[in-house]
Amino acid sequence: MSTLVFLEHHGHELLKGSLGVLSKAAAFADADVAGVVIGSKVRALADQAGKFGAPKLYVADDARLEAPLPQPRVDVLAQLVRDKGIDTVLFGNSVLAADVAAGLAARLDAGLNWDLADLVQQDGKLVGKRPALQDSVYVDVGWKSEPRIALFRSGSFDPVAAGGSAQVEDVAVALEDFSTSARMVDQAHEESEGPSIEDAPVIVAGGRGLGGPENFTLVEELAKALGGAVGATRAVVDAGWYPYSTQVGQTGKTVSPKLYIACGISGAIQHKVGMQSSGVIVAINKDTNAPIFEFSDLGVVGDVHEVVPRLTELVRARKAS
Repeated sequence: MSTLVFLEHHGHELLKGSLGVLSKAAAFADADVAGVVIGSKVRALADQAGKFGAPKLYVADDARLEAPLPQPRVDVLAQLVRDKGIDTVLFGNSVLAADVAAGLAARLDAGLNWDLADLVQQDGKLVGKRPALQDSVYVDVGWKSEPRIALFRSGSFDPVAAGGSAQVEDVAVALEDFSTSARMVDQAHEESEGPSIEDAPVIVAGGRGLGGPENFTLVEELAKALGGAVGATRAVVDAGWYPYSTQVGQTGKTVSPKLYIACGISGAIQHKVGMQSSGVIVAINKDTNAPIFEFSDLGVVGDVHEVVPRLTELVRARKAS
């Protein structure tokens, strides 16, 4: 099995989701695994790729690839798959990765399975595990032909640092005319402190139970004390209380931190599917019948305006002692 993992990067760091997929691919005993990094001035990322299980790293380093546009990346990947006879291409989920995976499937007339939570070998074949029926069951999915393309939901795998180094092979970059038609005129970066919700080991999320956008300082202070990130529900985002980039749920991001603290969140199924794989779920809500208590590990029935500040004080006191 010849497997290629698309290693997405932001700045000088490979994304945690990509590294998790790489670690998963490297765990298959009979897999011939390689990573691929596409961009400008990205050769320095080889050390990170090798550390997380890539014995080989293909590097497409070209000034024309500096902007995170999908079609030029499809050009590079399609040629690489053809030249190297690669039968499996794996992606960790992101907006860019989803665009690239879909474009690659169309270009190669290949099968794409998306939103996978796991990948296993059964009877000599690769089988994807995909959540269905609002994450209440898992179904087996497969591919009828090669190359196989898979897109994994965020948080499916944790990166495992195994040491080692990657053998680097340069990839010639040849772009189609239509792939150079689009250009990026500006790229905005949201100013934020602390880890993103995709990477944070702790997430403190707020819902409509907070009462208003001004009360989000409660969850922000608790998240800061715990060294975590702030999340939000769709209702909060739709109301304009908090940015969309923090939305957790079916139409937002899927996260799996070690600790998830839900403050004033009822626990509707749309939110549940985005955070139910968290290690420990703590819910704080004054409604004893809130659905979130049905799947939380620890439930606190109380007013978030009283419980959360007190919890923040206790965390700070414990860290100071």
